[in-house]
Amino acid sequence: MSAGSEPGREFRHGLVVGKFYPPHAGHHALIGAAAARCEAVTVVVAPSRRESIPLDLRVAWLREAHAATPWVRFVGRYDDHPVDYADPAVWDLHCAVFADALGGEPVDAVFSSEAYGEELARRFGAFAVCVDLDRRAVPVSGTAVRADPAAHWPRLSPAVRAWLVRRVVVVGAESTGTTTMAEALAAHYGTAWVPEYGRELTERKLAGLRGVRPDATVFDVTWDRDDFLEVVREQQAAEDAAARVSGPLLFCDTDARATAIWEERYLGSSSEAVRSAARRPALYLLTDHDGVPFADDGLRDGEHLRAWMTGRFRSELAGCGVPVVELRGSHEERLAVAVAACDALLAAGWSFAEPLVPGASRSATVGHLAS
Repeated sequence: MSAGSEPGREFRHGLVVGKFYPPHAGHHALIGAAAARCEAVTVVVAPSRRESIPLDLRVAWLREAHAATPWVRFVGRYDDHPVDYADPAVWDLHCAVFADALGGEPVDAVFSSEAYGEELARRFGAFAVCVDLDRRAVPVSGTAVRADPAAHWPRLSPAVRAWLVRRVVVVGAESTGTTTMAEALAAHYGTAWVPEYGRELTERKLAGLRGVRPDATVFDVTWDRDDFLEVVREQQAAEDAAARVSGPLLFCDTDARATAIWEERYLGSSSEAVRSAARRPALYLLTDHDGVPFADDGLRDGEHLRAWMTGRFRSELAGCGVPVVELRGSHEERLAVAVAACDALLAAGWSFAEPLVPGASRSATVGHLAS
């Protein structure tokens, strides 16, 4: 038994098998039940290659979620064999995959929330432990999550939420309401938003200047390439942290693609390092400058460039392969258009490749691998 085992429990070595497509609270409850009764547990993550969540991600998510039980280990193996548990030969193929993951170590208990657990335990000469077969304690399944992740969001771990969250980026020239819009949308959907790190850096730079020259203004602030790399790095770190606690939508006030335009505005060109850091959000909202008064808050210096910047955003976003919705008119009109676009994003749902399932013509009395 491994050094991380917990001696003195009911079973020496427990086995849990599933696709974890994606991991959810039901899976965590199953693994927790095995951890509570076994000195050691091996969880075999066994999807087919046709599925659209990488195997290594699933293993990493599960390890993070169960870091407090180090006697539980997670092993990933692809299992592309057909699913037909009425066929003993098919059982042999699947069990060979699981046995390889176990590395020859025997098990004395198989924990499952599926009807296949009895037969799987018999084939490994182990005791079958059924956990919440009827999904009453934790009413969720992988199939249900894939069909509507937003409806089951509370039953997903932070890491899974961060991977599934739809990121909506609000961009625009100075004083066109990007921050106001990001805040308003986050309030409307009851979710998180990510402030603009560049503004925070501007405040720090100006405060530093005023420590030497009390009369310094934002026009005295200077920028270099490293500053824009810092903005990208810190902005993305804040975005990734927020994604773990966000609802299905996460609103971001700027991103790396916008930062490249700001770099161009201050330094005359954008660097490859900043441009290459651009990600692919689900949606861009572009705030038009037309009809929006310029509010000088002491940190803004580009009133004369707003039309140019709006044009640069428009041309840059047009070729990025991400949907773009422009926001014009009053704040109320802009918010209504933004909400409609975000509602459409949620209504479109998430796309997952179909997992391997038992053939429709076969009796699947033992069910299929936990999804």
